[in-house]
Amino acid sequence: MAVRPDPIPLGELRWSGPRPQRVIVLPAYRAAKTLVEVVGDIPAGQADRILLVDDASADATVSVATALRLDVIRHQHNLGYGGNQKTCYRHALAMGADVVVMLHPDGQYDPAIIPNLCRVIEAGEADIVLGSRWLGLDPAKAGMPWWKRLGNRFLTAAENRVLGLNLSEYHTGYRAYSRRFLEAIPFLENSNDFVFDTQVLIQAATFGFKIGEVPAIGKYHADASSVSFRTSTVYGLETLAALARYVIHRAGFPSPWLTPASDADKKALSIGQVAHHSNVQ
Repeated sequence: MAVRPDPIPLGELRWSGPRPQRVIVLPAYRAAKTLVEVVGDIPAGQADRILLVDDASADATVSVATALRLDVIRHQHNLGYGGNQKTCYRHALAMGADVVVMLHPDGQYDPAIIPNLCRVIEAGEADIVLGSRWLGLDPAKAGMPWWKRLGNRFLTAAENRVLGLNLSEYHTGYRAYSRRFLEAIPFLENSNDFVFDTQVLIQAATFGFKIGEVPAIGKYHADASSVSFRTSTVYGLETLAALARYVIHRAGFPSPWLTPASDADKKALSIGQVAHHSNVQ
């Protein structure tokens, strides 16, 4: 019998007093050309810390980030998009983040909506907020390739049907998370590949977290990272496989990445472990 795991009991999420600590994380790979503009476009006063994790780029990403006086961590070996995010979130929590915003440093997403992303979480409306390129907008006018639009629509429809949600888009990389969400999900069990983002949303549905959306316009240009048709096809298949694993998990065959994190997993790293310009193996 298929049984949905009991959701994690959550209290009302509202802050009073000083504004919550906001940390913006930049999972970077070869972002030297776009980083200055992206960081410069972050609205003033909206970030307490900005953490860039460089995934062993061969360009000057780390040098540019250092010049911008960001907190910088450099992987000595390329760990992949998901592996980069694991480092981002572990260290953002160690920094004391209450809200973590993931912003791609390639210029694909407009930093101007960061206040909107954070506001939804801080108002207690959701624990995850997605910057959706389909929320009353037409991605085709922004330059999204037709095959990406087709794949996005197909996968989003499949995910809504399986997960019982009604999101306009699952495949945006523009996101904000509450601290309690990141502490509750076992994100270290997720893939190191692009499907990491999909797994996070499946985890949210499994554990009963609220997901919000705000409009976001994607930008497509030569310096923005572009996933090839082949990579997108592999990603699509991995997304369908993750949905199948969710169904199997509900049927009583547990999956580690769909099992709530243990108390040990929830312990934040010591702030001393977050060194400026540090390296991570």
